[in-house]
Amino acid sequence: MSGSVSLWCEEEVRGKQVEENQQVEARVQPQLRAQWDPSVSGKRVIQGLLQVEERYLPSALYVALIQREPERREELAKWAMEVCCECGCDETVFPLAVSLLDRFLSASLSLPVSPYCLAATCILISSKLSECDTVSADTLCAAADYSFLPSNMREMERVVLGTLRWDMAAVTPQDFLPHFLPPVGQPTDGETNPEDYFATLRRHSDTLVAMCVCDYRFLGAPPSLVAAAALNSALRGLGNKGPGHMGDMSATLAELCQTDLMVLQCYSDLIEAALKQRLSGGLQDSALEKGEEMEKDGEMEDERAGTPTDMREIDF
Repeated sequence: MSGSVSLWCEEEVRGKQVEENQQVEARVQPQLRAQWDPSVSGKRVIQGLLQVEERYLPSALYVALIQREPERREELAKWAMEVCCECGCDETVFPLAVSLLDRFLSASLSLPVSPYCLAATCILISSKLSECDTVSADTLCAAADYSFLPSNMREMERVVLGTLRWDMAAVTPQDFLPHFLPPVGQPTDGETNPEDYFATLRRHSDTLVAMCVCDYRFLGAPPSLVAAAALNSALRGLGNKGPGHMGDMSATLAELCQTDLMVLQCYSDLIEAALKQRLSGGLQDSALEKGEEMEKDGEMEDERAGTPTDMREIDF
């Protein structure tokens, strides 16, 4: 069939100049996206996602093994995040790529010869599922300093698809955020523009979700709970709701993801603690690099652990 579409990795190796030109064009020309359809939202859709999300969780054995030695997994997740940011991928690509990575490792319980080839392959598959203009194999090879070739990625893609039985469209926290936002994403001060507030809240939530995806402490948590806790923490960070109204929002989120309110609060506190830890780590690195300038200035401005608007602002 001449018009068929394949998920196989069949990209040809292109010249570096051609690849750079295409990346520039992709940044200049924004992707056209369909408008949000309210008919595909609401509790009915959330219930459907809740029913299938557990099918895509890694095994308890894999989670236990990662808890003992999380460094390599976090290294791969951080690299995948950096590549997705540099390539301008949609916000759904990174969480899905890490989900594919965890599910594959959960099934095999062993790293392949080239772990970065595996991570790049998961990005490629996720991009094919989520975007119109997919990331090319050569771009991913270049991101790994050509430690593997496109031919290696084609073979790895076959291995990943076979291991996961072509069940690629996993449920991630990003699938829940659009459905959780409308009930709680309205400003209460009467002065903030609703559209701007909604966009800011979504951006902060996306950043916190990305942090949770990299952090091994959230591995094995249901995507719905991660999304609700990230949104709850983003609401706290914006700080424009009173304690009573904030409590109502938390109760609404707990009801939407069908979890206990105390569990949601616990995960929200864990997210905020992880955020402060990573932000303080970034501040310490920055202080070491700019120590001489700080001595000249005489004092360093106190930093508040507010929610960053870009995931690259967090020291992973």
